[in-house]
Amino acid sequence: MLIKLFYNLEINDYLSLICTLLIVSVTHYYYKYFTRINPLPGPFPFPFVGNLPQLVWHHGNLKNYLDLNHKKYGDIIDVYLPQRSTSLGRADYIEKFLIPSTKNLKIMRTPRADVFDDLGITGKGIVVNQHYKPWRYNRQFFTQAFLAPKFNQRAIEWTNTLFNELESYWDKLYLNDEIIKDNKNIFDFFSWFNQFTNDMIIELITGERSYSMAALFNNLSDEKTEHPLAIVEDSVKLVSAIRKYNTRLPWFELVPPFLRHYVPYFKNISDDTIQNVKYLNKRLDAIIKKRRKEIENTPLDKPLPSDMLTSVVTASTPRDFNRVKTIGGEILRPMTDEEISFIMLDGFLAGTDTTANMISFIVYFLAHNPDAKMKMYEEIDRRFQGDKTRPVTEDDLRSLKYCEAIIKEVARIFPIFHAFGRVIDQPEEIAGYQWPAGSYFRINADSVHGNKDHWEDADKFNPDRWMDEEFEPKKYSFIMFGGGPRLCPGRKLAMIELVGLMALLFRKYEIDLVDMESPLKTTSLGMSVLHRLSVKVKYRN
Repeated sequence: MLIKLFYNLEINDYLSLICTLLIVSVTHYYYKYFTRINPLPGPFPFPFVGNLPQLVWHHGNLKNYLDLNHKKYGDIIDVYLPQRSTSLGRADYIEKFLIPSTKNLKIMRTPRADVFDDLGITGKGIVVNQHYKPWRYNRQFFTQAFLAPKFNQRAIEWTNTLFNELESYWDKLYLNDEIIKDNKNIFDFFSWFNQFTNDMIIELITGERSYSMAALFNNLSDEKTEHPLAIVEDSVKLVSAIRKYNTRLPWFELVPPFLRHYVPYFKNISDDTIQNVKYLNKRLDAIIKKRRKEIENTPLDKPLPSDMLTSVVTASTPRDFNRVKTIGGEILRPMTDEEISFIMLDGFLAGTDTTANMISFIVYFLAHNPDAKMKMYEEIDRRFQGDKTRPVTEDDLRSLKYCEAIIKEVARIFPIFHAFGRVIDQPEEIAGYQWPAGSYFRINADSVHGNKDHWEDADKFNPDRWMDEEFEPKKYSFIMFGGGPRLCPGRKLAMIELVGLMALLFRKYEIDLVDMESPLKTTSLGMSVLHRLSVKVKYRN
């Protein structure tokens, strides 16, 4: 009967019906908006898509968009992307999310538990895992691997090894006298260190070499590296897949499922990303099985490599002398290949673009702050006494306090992760308001780091503030590595790489920006990713 009724409708009747449904839907949307609990200031949303059109207008740069709205509306605002999120810009507003306590269970990053179902990564690994028990299990293995002394010593060794390789390429491309004389010693700093960090993290996680720096050299030079072309191309394929995985995760959080499933443009991107994850899982599974076989064929009294993969394969097995335990003292079972694969992906996610962008930001801010740059030169020169070739050591890293201060100040002014989400799992008071369970908050590191109530001369780049022995940032006002249960487990590795690279770079080279007037150009959804940083490099006198 109902089908027959629709069959007899005229075209005008269909249009009227559609208009009626649209009016009802829009009316319902704005009724919910104007009657929402704790109505806060913020940009006015469009029906169904929230503030996504305004974000697109700002070239998809969430960092700039949130910064603009915090300046306009204050330290606590509503933003719809497309669901409601309450953006917090003060240290005292975010304290409950960052308390370092085993009772703090606020690990959910988004209220949509199914946001990554299409990729098959829901409940897997740690970075995007929103299920507490498997997240805690995976995190303990990940943390044990990344914070192990042998792992960090390996990181120092490979920072030196890969930097030597990088220098060999720079010598041929940019640093001979003729090139410098002709003013052709100009290149994209970020692209080199993006490849450097890819090669670094792949080696530290898998124990196998990657050759993406070699691939970049091959693309830029008529001369080719000594590495077989097939091996180089295989590295490029893996690195490209990792980068696609890294950049597409925020896209899945922002684009509604309906668009991803049924609208061709979005569906094509979604399908391509799904296939990319399948390729990565297949590739990593082969690496894991190969390593398991190598370990099985190694006598118990023989030492094993100190890469992450070997650590997690042997954890909670007879080879593990420091059996991983839960808080209750229960010995954990060994990890499956699938579980290992996903925490390896997390290692790639956390250790590539983050460090490459950060060292690029450091170069940018030092170029604009010559006094700080000169103090850094003086500290490095005191430490190395003119020796520009010896490897950087753990003692060097501990001694370079001003380099560390520069890293912290750059992270304060321009944080890599400018915002990150959290969801409360029970009714709670946040920022002076009572909120129901499931409320979604966005911790805005940009606003917290630049809040004038927390920082003296908040807008000024001043590494010296960190050198004052009596200086202590206001609690939770500096969140370079996040905080709470999701405190970054790779924080020590990040500082090893950053301080080490600063020493290796600036003890030997002068690095200047080609265009001092050009601002940092980034794509910023959750992490700020640099487009390019054109520099001119030459040897220091």
